[in-house]
Amino acid sequence: MCFHCHFSSGRRLPEAARRAFLLAAGAGLAAPALAQVSVGAPSAARSLVPAEDLEQAGAQQYAQLLAQARQKGALAPDSNPQLRRLRAIAARIIPFAPQWNPRAAQWKWEVNLIGSKQVNAFCMPGGKIAFYTGILDQLKLTDDEVAMVMGHEVAHALREHAREQLAKRTGTGLALSIGAQLLGLGQVGDLAARGATQLLSLQFSRTDESEADLVGLELAARAGYNPDASVTLWQKMGNASAASQSGGLSFLSTHPSGPDRIRNLQENIPKVEGLYQAARR
Repeated sequence: MCFHCHFSSGRRLPEAARRAFLLAAGAGLAAPALAQVSVGAPSAARSLVPAEDLEQAGAQQYAQLLAQARQKGALAPDSNPQLRRLRAIAARIIPFAPQWNPRAAQWKWEVNLIGSKQVNAFCMPGGKIAFYTGILDQLKLTDDEVAMVMGHEVAHALREHAREQLAKRTGTGLALSIGAQLLGLGQVGDLAARGATQLLSLQFSRTDESEADLVGLELAARAGYNPDASVTLWQKMGNASAASQSGGLSFLSTHPSGPDRIRNLQENIPKVEGLYQAARR
């Protein structure tokens, strides 16, 4: 489902999503100044990799991943209840995304569900979201907890952490040329040949993770999801990690749980509580 098309097609949004969209528009598209959480300015390093190129690569890799899942019968159809649930949550969160990155207003947002035991979810540059059934089923996530996962992943895209990491990996002088090679841009067939792993395999820094936690917390709170769920989510993650013997917790391999992470969220929940209460009204 393309949320850009959904917003512009003339179909009426659910009332909660419509209110959220109007509130976001009224607040203006450059609202980090209005943010309740503090994460500082985005890294200047990201400017070394063109945003358009990275979003194009994200769309290509996402399409390939969906094609592979479809071929295996693992891509959920539009009628799937869990997928409909994810898209309903996204419809409430996405209207607030442009406040953190004006480019997000033009992204062709998509949300899909892939059948897999992996405990994982992601948002590609350009707003391409995917959840694996494992994270929903194994952790038995509530809607509020799903919103915290989704907000976190969307925040990575809004803060352009992949763009930043690619720039740092390739170095200042070679960022544009080597970055293009890494992503397969301009090389017909190269991206498909190597699989949809480049962007998904990027490792974010501890600072990136903290930023995504806090921006995601605020996005979810503005959308009317209980910020306390950020704590219960990471408690579930920690318990699942301790109990796992299979190594299937892909999410935790790049998003380690721990007391510091939970403490940081607990300290910031009061900052967004008013947003949550206002959204509920």
